[in-house]
Amino acid sequence: MTAPAPSTSELDRLDDGALADRLQGAGQRIATELRKVIVGQDVVVEQALIALFAGGNCLLVGVPGLAKTLLISTLARALDLKFSRIQFTPDLMPSDVTGTDVIQDDPATGQRRLAFMPGPVFTNVLLADEINRTPPKTQSALLEAMQERRVTVQGRTYELDKPFFVFATQNPIELEGTYPLPEAQLDRFMLEILLDYLPEEDEVAVVKSTTSLPPEAVQPVVSKEEILAYQRVVRRLPIADAVTRYAVKLVRTSRPGDGAPDYVKQFVSYGASVRAAQALVLGAKARALLQGRASASFEDVRALARPVLRHRVLVNFTAQSEKVSTDSLIGRLLESVPLPRSSL
Repeated sequence: MTAPAPSTSELDRLDDGALADRLQGAGQRIATELRKVIVGQDVVVEQALIALFAGGNCLLVGVPGLAKTLLISTLARALDLKFSRIQFTPDLMPSDVTGTDVIQDDPATGQRRLAFMPGPVFTNVLLADEINRTPPKTQSALLEAMQERRVTVQGRTYELDKPFFVFATQNPIELEGTYPLPEAQLDRFMLEILLDYLPEEDEVAVVKSTTSLPPEAVQPVVSKEEILAYQRVVRRLPIADAVTRYAVKLVRTSRPGDGAPDYVKQFVSYGASVRAAQALVLGAKARALLQGRASASFEDVRALARPVLRHRVLVNFTAQSEKVSTDSLIGRLLESVPLPRSSL
C-alpha cells in the first residue's frame, strides 16, 4: 500500500535538506509508476520530471506512435492532481479552452443571470494534444494561463489552482492542417522534449507488453501539497554565481549581433530570450535535486541546453537551405562557450 501523503503542516515543519531528500524519492516513485506503462525513454522521463518540479510547461515533439500522449496521461495519474485533456482541432474556439459565460435561471428568484462555466484549462495538469492543429486565435487562449497562471474572460480574471502545468504534444512531420506556434507561445514552454524511435530491444518489449495482459494500474504517489513544497525548495536551492553566469553566457551567445560567433550571425535570425536563462538555472536546480545533489553544476546546465534552447533559437533561410539544425547549432554553442576555470 502507498504511504499516506504528508499534510501541509507536516511539510512546513521539514527543513530544506529533508525536503530535498523527499524530492529525490518522489521522483523515483513517479518514474517507477511511469515504467509500468512507458518502456525506455529514460531521458524523456527525466526531463518531464525536471519540468514538473521546476514548475514549467513542456512541449513534446515526435512522430505518431511514440507514446507522447500516453506519457503525459500516465504522469498525471501518478500525481494526485486534477487532469484535463484538450484535443486541438481547426474548429476549436478560445471559449472551448477557457470557458464562457452562460445564461442560467436562478431557482431562488426565477430570474436569469450570467454564470461563468469554467473550461478544461481550470485543472492542474492540462494535456494540449496536437496543439499545432488549431489556429493562433485559439492557441493564444493558453498564453495567459501558461505564464501568469490565470485566465481572463469577458473582462474578469480567474486564478488557476496551483500547481498548473501545460504538457503539449506536436507532430513534426505533418504540415497539412497545422498552424505553427507563435514565438511568444513557444517561449512559454520551459522545455521542448524530442521523442525518437526506441532501440530494437525496447521496441520488442513494447510490442510484447501491449499485446498480452493489461498493464499494471498506475497509482498516485505524490500529492498536490508535496509538489508545491518541492517547487519551493527547487527555487531555494543555492547555485554558484559562476553557474548562473555560464547559463546567461550560453543564452547571450545564441543572439546574432556584435560579438556573436560567425556561425550564429550566419544561421540565426533570433536568439534565445531571458526566459531561456531562467529555465536553464531552474532546470539545473531540479536536475541536481532529482539526482541527490545539493547544488547545481555546469553539467546540469549543459544537459538541459538543447531542450531549453531548441525552440527558442530561430534559424534563418540560410540554415534551412543548408540543412543546419537547431540542435547542431546548440552543440556548437556548447563547444564555443568556455567553462569557467573553477569548474564545479
